[in-house]
Amino acid sequence: MSRALHSFHGGLHLDGHKAESTARPLETMPVAKRLVLPLLQHIGVPAHPLVEAGQTVRKGEVIARAEGAVSTNLHAPTSGKVIAIEDHAVPHVSGLPAPCIILEADGRDEWGEKHALEEEVDAATLRQHIQDAGIVGLGGAGFPAHIKLNPGEHQVETLILNGAECEPYITCDDMLMRERPQHIVRGILLMQHALQAKHLIIAIEDNKPEALAAIGKAVEELAAPVEVVAVPTLYPTGGERQLIKVLTGKEVPSQGLPLAIDVVCHNVATAASVYKAVVEGEPLISRVVTVTGSAVEAPRNLEVAFGTPMREVLDYAGVDPDALGELVMGGPMMGLPIPKLDSPVIKTTNCLLTTARRELEPHPQALPCIRCGACADVCPAQLLPQQLYWHARAKAYDRVQDFHLFDCIECGCCDYVCPSSIPLVQYYRFAKTEIWEQEREKKKADIARERHEFR
Repeated sequence: MSRALHSFHGGLHLDGHKAESTARPLETMPVAKRLVLPLLQHIGVPAHPLVEAGQTVRKGEVIARAEGAVSTNLHAPTSGKVIAIEDHAVPHVSGLPAPCIILEADGRDEWGEKHALEEEVDAATLRQHIQDAGIVGLGGAGFPAHIKLNPGEHQVETLILNGAECEPYITCDDMLMRERPQHIVRGILLMQHALQAKHLIIAIEDNKPEALAAIGKAVEELAAPVEVVAVPTLYPTGGERQLIKVLTGKEVPSQGLPLAIDVVCHNVATAASVYKAVVEGEPLISRVVTVTGSAVEAPRNLEVAFGTPMREVLDYAGVDPDALGELVMGGPMMGLPIPKLDSPVIKTTNCLLTTARRELEPHPQALPCIRCGACADVCPAQLLPQQLYWHARAKAYDRVQDFHLFDCIECGCCDYVCPSSIPLVQYYRFAKTEIWEQEREKKKADIARERHEFR
């Protein structure tokens, strides 16, 4: 019996541009001579370096230790020598450099000691191993995976693996499902053990028949208690809240977590990395990256070591730097513009999307809002983007929160349909940043006041 599916408000039907990068099999890119490894590659606290300049390391060794719960270890993607720990260009919305470990590869790619686990260990040991392996969510902002695998006092009813991959151009998850389906299925079984989840679902958009077939076959071969569900192709079905609504009909509470409704959602690539860490003893040191767009001679998916300069990835894929117009990390809707090609591939780099210089057009000038309401019609979070825009523009941060700013997933649907070309998401991001900064300053002031009163 097939699962009854539901729908969410809004969304867009977009040209996928998926076929260009799925025509070639997945391949592994050779390790670069010099790797740049940011100490922060995920949501949370940067890792603390355990190495110093001049030190030699082997592949898979921990080179930076997690600082606190919301942090993960950083491992050497290859063997070589640490030549510096210094600020370097990184892919970040601020555009600012950040502390990085610079590793010079020795060409031997020599593994250190691998640490595999028995698949029947207790849940706490399994979660600790996943944290030690440096695994973060590979489908979004990179939230440390071990935290989402700790249900606390909750009884997890449903564990969902997100294989929707709804944003145009990106196909790294699609190719992973096609070529390594058993890694994904065995990974979700390990996640089930950590969460003690009752029901398992792998959700894949219906425009990926090869992935659906491959995952379905792996589930059958492993006799795994996993439901494989084809969901309608609609952007942003891959959003966590939207996918949960489609599959279960349940709404995640405003500013709440899926765990509040007894659901946990992970990405398919995260599940594959859990399998590799537990069964094969390999920490997270590389990932599949889609390299695509009009400036790429032959779009493809590559397994790329973390720290590889994006310039070298583009060169390997046949991009002429003189013909390159713009580079975006991610897709056209939610991606991050990359101004410096020396920025490295990190744990959250799922796609490098290029534009040829000849195609570049001036960004249209923003015009006054005409109150057409198109933004509200397509908003998958059922917000009022026009009101958010007015209050964010006026820096009325109390009012913008009254309209549930932090429920915005920054999917870009409102930007896409705005006839006045207003960069709405930029206003929302700025407002969020300002609110977070005000909260940090308030906490500092409160601590200073308490210290003064104590004295």
